[in-house]
Amino acid sequence: MQFRRLGNSGLKVSALGLGTNAFGKRADYETSKQIIHYALDNGINFIDTANIYANTESEKIIGQALEGSRHNVVLATKAGLVKGAGANESGSSRYHLQTELENSLKRLKTDYIDLYQIHTFDPATPLEETLRTLEDMVRSGKVRYIGASNYFAWELMKALGISDRLGLNRFVSTQISYSLADRTPENELVPMCIDQGVGIIPYFPLAGGILSGKYHSLEQVPEGSRAQTDPNFRKFLDNKTISLGEQVGELSNKLGCTPSVLSLAWLMHKPVVSTVIVGATRMGQLAENVKSASLKLDTEAQSKLDAMSSPYRYGDPFAFYRLPGQDERQ
Repeated sequence: MQFRRLGNSGLKVSALGLGTNAFGKRADYETSKQIIHYALDNGINFIDTANIYANTESEKIIGQALEGSRHNVVLATKAGLVKGAGANESGSSRYHLQTELENSLKRLKTDYIDLYQIHTFDPATPLEETLRTLEDMVRSGKVRYIGASNYFAWELMKALGISDRLGLNRFVSTQISYSLADRTPENELVPMCIDQGVGIIPYFPLAGGILSGKYHSLEQVPEGSRAQTDPNFRKFLDNKTISLGEQVGELSNKLGCTPSVLSLAWLMHKPVVSTVIVGATRMGQLAENVKSASLKLDTEAQSKLDAMSSPYRYGDPFAFYRLPGQDERQ
């Protein structure tokens, strides 16, 4: 397994990270535990979750599964999206973040979070309040590094500027949808992160499974696929993305790997990418995707992937999560 610095920080993370959105939802406790232990045994040290995944079940499962192994893991969680119906159960206010950190620590059965991330920008809370709260968390020892997620480039740059002005800890990373089916971060966010030393952690690196080559038509979707089990996922599926998945599949056949491995390796060859988080609902998926960390792509292969995915550099992001009522076209 390759290890890289998380942005300009001294923290080293595995090139492939484990995403746990499905734990407690599409993967039960025993399956999730097996996946976590397989990840650790195969060099993955970065595990990413959030306070809202599977209605908190993801954090609970991870906490139980990591007992005795916590010291081997770079554990990341998030807060900021809607947690409940209460007036203070979302956003990045001091009130909400402190409450959610304490709850996450209990569920994860740990005294500290390695990377605490703001799940999305909160226009209703001054950035200084959010950043001072995160600074207090770092100083308390309950948080070691801080990151952002679903921030526009200007929002992230504004946060970094405030941190620099006030002498506060900076965001060392940002999570964003980034894949062959979503290259929109390359327009503004990627150059900004390179300039500022912020590491990118792509989510949806396989476009929810579309880049695995499993989809061949809109009418017939594979048994047990996300398009079948999650009706909301259908909005991501169209003929263009299905065609892209098939093109990636054709190239992967020539290179002797699976489309998933090829798509993940393409991201890992981007210098700004610190770790690529990939989910799994069964061990076989993770066992296959681990191969991406050792796949070397030559210039020709990278150029072909760049060319076939070039239409996805412009237009709407594949996914972008904001608080209700936020204008996503700010």
